[in-house]
Amino acid sequence: MRHDEKTEKFRQLVENKFQIYNSLFMSLPYDKMSNIGMLLPFLYEESRVGYEKGKNPEEIMEEFFAKHTELQTDDQKTELLFKIIQYIERQVVLFDSIEDAAFAELHSENDSGTVMQLQERATQEHLLEETREKMKNFAIKVVFTAHPTQFYPNSVQRILHDLRSAIMEDSVTEIDMLLQQLGKTPFVNKEKPTPLDEAMSIIFYLRYVYYDTIGELYKKIKNAFATDSFVPSQEMIQLGFWPGGDRDGNPFVTAEITQKVAAELHFSILKSYYEHLKNVRRRLSFRGVSEILEKLSHHLYDAIFKEDQSIHSDEILKYLNEAKKIIVEKNNGLFLHLLEDFEDRVKIFGTHFATLDIRQDSRVHQGIIDDILTKKSGLEIEKISEEEKLNWLLNTNLVLDPNDFEGITKDTLENINNIKNIQRRNGERGMSRYIISNSDHIKEVLNVFALFKLCGYQEEEINIDIVPLFETMEGLDAGENVMKELYNFPIYRRHVERRGNEQTIMLGFSDGTKDGGYLKANWEIYETKEQLTKVSEDYDIKVIFFDGRGGPPARGGGKTHDFYASQGKTIANNKIEITIQGQTITSVFGNKDQAKYNFEQLLTAGIENDVFKNSKKDLSQKERELIEELANISFKKYSDLKAHPMFVPYLQEMSTLEYYGKTNIGSRPSKRGAGNKIKFEDLRAIPFVGSWSQLKQNVPGFFGFGFALHDLKNEGRFDEVLALYKGSDFFKTLVLNSMMSMNKSYFPLTYYMKNNPKFGEFWSVLFEEYELSKAMMLELTGFKMLMEEEPLSRKSVKIREKIVLPLLSIQQYALMKIQKKEGKMEAYEKLVTRSLFGNINASRNSA
Repeated sequence: MRHDEKTEKFRQLVENKFQIYNSLFMSLPYDKMSNIGMLLPFLYEESRVGYEKGKNPEEIMEEFFAKHTELQTDDQKTELLFKIIQYIERQVVLFDSIEDAAFAELHSENDSGTVMQLQERATQEHLLEETREKMKNFAIKVVFTAHPTQFYPNSVQRILHDLRSAIMEDSVTEIDMLLQQLGKTPFVNKEKPTPLDEAMSIIFYLRYVYYDTIGELYKKIKNAFATDSFVPSQEMIQLGFWPGGDRDGNPFVTAEITQKVAAELHFSILKSYYEHLKNVRRRLSFRGVSEILEKLSHHLYDAIFKEDQSIHSDEILKYLNEAKKIIVEKNNGLFLHLLEDFEDRVKIFGTHFATLDIRQDSRVHQGIIDDILTKKSGLEIEKISEEEKLNWLLNTNLVLDPNDFEGITKDTLENINNIKNIQRRNGERGMSRYIISNSDHIKEVLNVFALFKLCGYQEEEINIDIVPLFETMEGLDAGENVMKELYNFPIYRRHVERRGNEQTIMLGFSDGTKDGGYLKANWEIYETKEQLTKVSEDYDIKVIFFDGRGGPPARGGGKTHDFYASQGKTIANNKIEITIQGQTITSVFGNKDQAKYNFEQLLTAGIENDVFKNSKKDLSQKERELIEELANISFKKYSDLKAHPMFVPYLQEMSTLEYYGKTNIGSRPSKRGAGNKIKFEDLRAIPFVGSWSQLKQNVPGFFGFGFALHDLKNEGRFDEVLALYKGSDFFKTLVLNSMMSMNKSYFPLTYYMKNNPKFGEFWSVLFEEYELSKAMMLELTGFKMLMEEEPLSRKSVKIREKIVLPLLSIQQYALMKIQKKEGKMEAYEKLVTRSLFGNINASRNSA
């Protein structure tokens, strides 16, 4: 489909439907809300015109109250604002559902990045054999995290799910009923969800979206590429899971919670098999076959509901093999494909569904180690070196009893003890790695290895990958030396050999971007990957990179296919592993059509990268030096901004930063460290990026980039940058992703801040860099507008921005009242918190 055809289709399937179904809201039975639908267009118009004229949000809101309502008291006004927020929140859900329902019609099976297009291209270029060869040892893994960027409670997510289906069928009655249900369903969690709640929320998607999606996608790959001598591996598409295992900064994730979540994952996949088997049995009613499948059905049922019963994937496959034999020998292979499809699912999901990862911060581990040494080693730990500590840990034969300790030490030891039980029930794939945040020294990895030994594991029983996570600028710089030392460390080297000479290394994009700015972080990670690839190859170790990328460019995200397809041959490409979080789960992997499409995009990016040669993927020495130069200039500019005395106060006083912790969307605290005074390093990446997004300034997604481009232009070297943009896919992807961040910015919302005596000068610094970056990138790309080549995304953003502009006005108005300490503070603070929800949900991927 051409751009103009797609745009017209979007208009018909999304814009027009939204107008029609939006009118249903007018008649919804809201309490005292009958005229909200009439008032909203007036508030939008007052906002749009007002901001362009430089009015501030308070003036805009007061004009709106005076012209369009007869409200007199502050209480009446805030009551109306809460009703408007509720109304807009539901409009956002409706628009999400309509856009998602149109997905399949706006994307074709032969779009670039799909399996069919990969097959077609491989056939045309006579590279089918090479493609199959790459498939033999390539996989993708999407890891669902609990990071709180999703503001929909479970009840609303389920309505979203049903609303999408009703819209696909154009069932007006059903849509009307669901909108009524939406009108009466609260959008706010009364209390913070527990890690178990977060896990259950994502398990819903595993059961009702990914079980079928991944099964069907695998079948599609098999049909396209299988031959008599080659069948694609069922482990080509994998799922990972963090809720209930990620204890980094989350005191609520305990050993008990981890066990419960592992059990839920196990029972959920058995329930999916049980349901699937019912459908298979309807067709496979042949003598001998039906009895075997009935036995399997009973075995699954008992394993789900009887405590003393269990089942392993090998046992399930044994039943299926017996049944297959009879179908082939006595029933001409009739309906064999149904059984093979079921068998493939069992090989894909095992008895674990998704791999539950453990993650903890290295500094917490160090505290635990010091606690153990103090109580058990007889050494004076204040007087001994780190080397002596490690030496004792790795050579002691002591086996610890968790009950000899308290708090986090006890819980950590219990959790490590439990891993054996989880692997016994869920299979080894059910829990196979331990990730260490803030790694920048070998002791971080060896401490974890030592903890396993202290829990009584023999070296050959440690069936776990120990994964360092390099995330800050210092961590990324240290990565190469840390891995070299580890590979040279005999105990650890033996461990890696037992793990098949494979080493997974995680890289944190979100914290990298927060720490170093957009361009510097992306380049630093690229170079770190190159170094880690080389050092691993030198030691004959297959390295797998696991990228902690957020949804938006400001957190290292952006266009996934383009990002991975642009990495050259200097970076290991054995597997693509990424984190998916919050509303990226619903917006990118939220229904079968979207999920299948986006899994395909990931898979083909990795395969194309090796199979199809393209000079634009590999950077020449000259291109590298130029990116390095640009990255350093932009880093200096971003570092100066971070060092500005108003940087943290601006976020604290002028943005929604302080309110993230009050939203009850995630189980973990929104900042590290205690106390009210916030330091830059205490800021978590999500509230940090989210607060810039709520201000419609998206600073981490572009700041410093435009300055760096302008710097080279002033030196008369812009033609070099132009050549880089045209010649390097990697650099081009960075530019386009940064433009996406800027396209979601709207500085008129905060024009009023330029006159603020405290923050006016700081605001101007941000605005000038935005204007400069926008101008420079348009000049570089030759576009007339941001995201010119992506009309659908641009249209989608435009409609969403229109829906939430009134919400932003309300939020800024409430923040201004709070700054002036006017009226009831509690009510205004509540308005700020409530307006966070709709803004984030509407922006999809902005936080």
